[in-house]
Amino acid sequence: MSDNSNTFLAFLMGTAIGASLGILFAPDKGINTRRRIAEEAQATKDNLAREASNLQHRIVDTVSTQKETLDTKIESLVSDASYKADDVITSLEKKLRELKAKNKKLQKS
Repeated sequence: MSDNSNTFLAFLMGTAIGASLGILFAPDKGINTRRRIAEEAQATKDNLAREASNLQHRIVDTVSTQKETLDTKIESLVSDASYKADDVITSLEKKLRELKAKNKKLQKS
């Protein structure tokens, strides 16, 4: 994502610089040259704002997707831990019953 943004930004900057140099060296009245420079600057500003907005939307989408993935993984881990805890409790309860039975036998003897 970063490489595409850098490439696009470099392309925009190159276009703006090239257009500005072309306007500066073109034989035209000063007022027309300044107007063209202002128009090119505004167009570049608009393009950068649009690209920044697109980048922001992509980042929000990526973060949202990653959050959903993380939530799913956490839910899975909690579920697995719950099953394992149940298995441990069942095993401990069985062991406790066995120990109680042995203790009862020892008390009778």
